[in-house]
Order: sequence, then C-alpha cells, then structure tokens
Amino acid sequence: MRISTIQAFNNGVQGLQRNYANVTRTQEQISTGNRILTPADDPVASVRLLQLEQQQSVLAQHKDNLTAANNSLTQEEVTLNSVNTILQRVRELAVQAGNGALSQSDRQSIAAELGAREEELFGLMNTRNARGEYLFAGFQGKTQPFVRQGDGSYSYQGDEGQRKLQVASSLDLAISDSGKKIFQNVTNAGRLDAALDASLAPGSTLSVSPPLVQDEVVFAGNPAFPGTGIEIRFDPTDPKRYDIYDIPAGAVLASGRMDADDVTSDQLVFRGVSVQFDGVPVGGESIQITADPSRQKQGILDTISQLRTSLENPATGLQVRDAVAVALTNLDHGMSTVDSVRGEIGARLNIIDSTQTDNEDVALVNKSVQADLRELDYAEALSRLSFQTIVLEASQQSYIKIAGLSLFNKLG
Repeated sequence: MRISTIQAFNNGVQGLQRNYANVTRTQEQISTGNRILTPADDPVASVRLLQLEQQQSVLAQHKDNLTAANNSLTQEEVTLNSVNTILQRVRELAVQAGNGALSQSDRQSIAAELGAREEELFGLMNTRNARGEYLFAGFQGKTQPFVRQGDGSYSYQGDEGQRKLQVASSLDLAISDSGKKIFQNVTNAGRLDAALDASLAPGSTLSVSPPLVQDEVVFAGNPAFPGTGIEIRFDPTDPKRYDIYDIPAGAVLASGRMDADDVTSDQLVFRGVSVQFDGVPVGGESIQITADPSRQKQGILDTISQLRTSLENPATGLQVRDAVAVALTNLDHGMSTVDSVRGEIGARLNIIDSTQTDNEDVALVNKSVQADLRELDYAEALSRLSFQTIVLEASQQSYIKIAGLSLFNKLG
C-alpha cells in the first residue's frame, strides 16, 4: 500500500490533535472539579443529574413555602394569643358586673372598659399580614372581614375559605383560618325563648329569665330540643308546684316545685337548660320554652357589645344578672373555640418543623448523589493527565521524526 506524503502528514496532525484534546479535557475536568463536562461524557449520568437538579428546584420551592407557612401561622398564633388575653379580661369584667352591690355608675365604668376592649378586639380580628391582606378574611384577603353595623352589631364580610400552601410533594398545609370559624360560629347559650302566659293566674307576680343553655353536652341529647320545645305549668291548687310537658305531645317529662313558700326566686335546671323564676306564682301560669334556629350562633364581638349595652343603660338587678349569665357562658364558648383553633395551629407548626427536617434530609441526599455522579476523582484524573501528557509528548517527537523522512535524504 502506497502512502503519500500528505496522507502521512494528515495522520500525524490528527493524532496530535486527538492527544492534545484528551489532555485539554482532563485539565478542564481538574480545573472545574467535574467529571461530566458535556452530556456526551456520560449520557446516563447526565439524565440522572438533570432529574436530581429538577428535584432540588422543587425542594427549594417547598422550603420557601415552609418559611411562608411558618410566618403566617406564627402571626395568627400571636394574634389569637392576644385575643385570648382580651377575652380573659372581658370575662373578669363580666364577673365584676354581676355583683349585685354595684351602683349604676360602677356598671357604667365597667362598660367603658368593655368598650375599649371591644375596640381592641375588633382591631385584632381585622389584622393584616405582611402582604397587606386580612388574616381572617378567608379567600377574600382584600376585604375587611369584620364590619360594625349601624345598630352596633357586627357582620362578617369574608368567606369560609382556608388558604393552603404545598409544603411537600403530597402535602398541602392550611396557613390561615376563617374569621367566621373562629369568632362568629360560637355556640349561643341564649338561643332559647321563653313566653310566660299568666292570663289564667290573676295577681301573679311571676317572671322568668331568658333560658340559658348551660350544659351543651346534656342539651345535645335532649329530645325536646331543638324540636318544638317544652311547657312549664304551675299547679292551680299548689302554686309552688309545676309540671314540665313536651310540646306538642303533652307528655309529662318531669315535675318540681319552688323551694319554699317564702322564696321569690328559684332556678330550674332541666336537661341542660337553666331558667330563673322570679316573683310569686299563684297557680295556673304556663311558660313555653322554644328554640330559635336563627340564634344558634353568636359572634364574640356581639356578645361583648350586648353586655356593654346592658351595663350602660339603666337596668334592674335581674336584667343585669341575666345579661351577665348569658355573656359569661358565651365568652366561655368563644374562648374554647379560640383555644381549639390555637391547638390546630400548634399542630400545623409541628408539621412544618418535621417537614422542614425531612426536606433538608432529602436535599442533603440529593446533593450527595449529584456529587457522586458529577464530581471528579482527582487521583485518577491526575494520573490520567500524566499518562496523556507522556503520550502527547511521544506523539510530538514521533511526528517530528516521521515528518523528516524523505527520499531526497537518500539521494546524494
């Protein structure tokens, strides 16, 4: 086979270029610390690295979401702690207001502080987060959730939505709570009505306080509520004695009597419902107690407002007693609801802590696998570079000698 001079020259140059490229590539690997410089270096590992980088991006987003969720829930927890502190003070004021020895000016002084606490609580319920959105408005973050009406009552303008963030591949965590759930959907102890009929008892001084549901557990198992209700009838022949009937069946459910003939105030507790009798019955009176479905729930602000109004206006001791009794029970219900939500927030914060730990562990494993796939074995690379350098130098010297060969050297 005949080899031309140009062919020998080209083969030598290609060999030099190939050896030089190998040395250059190894030097780049050493300088960057990466074994894979292009996908062609290791196609399988390159695909795996791309998948790991995508997973790392998702983990970084979850980490940001966890931080945002923690900030939001922490702010909500701090706000509810402040709400609970105010409610405890309001309850103390309600207990003070129930003191029968207080004068009207004393009650008005208590009402003044109740008004200040009411305003403070109103501001907390309309708290904004760092983005300027209302914390307790549900999905309606730009809408003020609680608004005072012209008659002094309060209405909720938000919705019942609960904002969530994805903090893991299959975990969406609630980062807010609806103000309606926390502050409005509070069980109303004063949701029953009492109607006294004394038309068959001339001369009667009997009066009855608004019924109070003082034991929700017992009341929930009461077959008479929230059905039609019950009727209390005083015996015409024994005025202190009464029977309790089911409405409308008319079956006798229980019987009782006022404690003594000289007692003008007595309390009836029946199936979780408390009713206060005042005055002296003469027999023949009847009292119907029925449930009002429209008053099943009452907001915390409305409870405080109603108590404040009762104390501001001149009222009898019995009216104050009844207003305080309802307010205290409703405040207890409200505080229980707030505490329940605080417990839920604490559980979510615990989930954030554990999820953050899991996220960091997975990210650490991810980086370790990437390092195994991408990073260079310096000992192997330096040994290879030394060998490739020797090969390059040998090829250079061989090319010089081969290139110097010519038939003209044999002529002479």
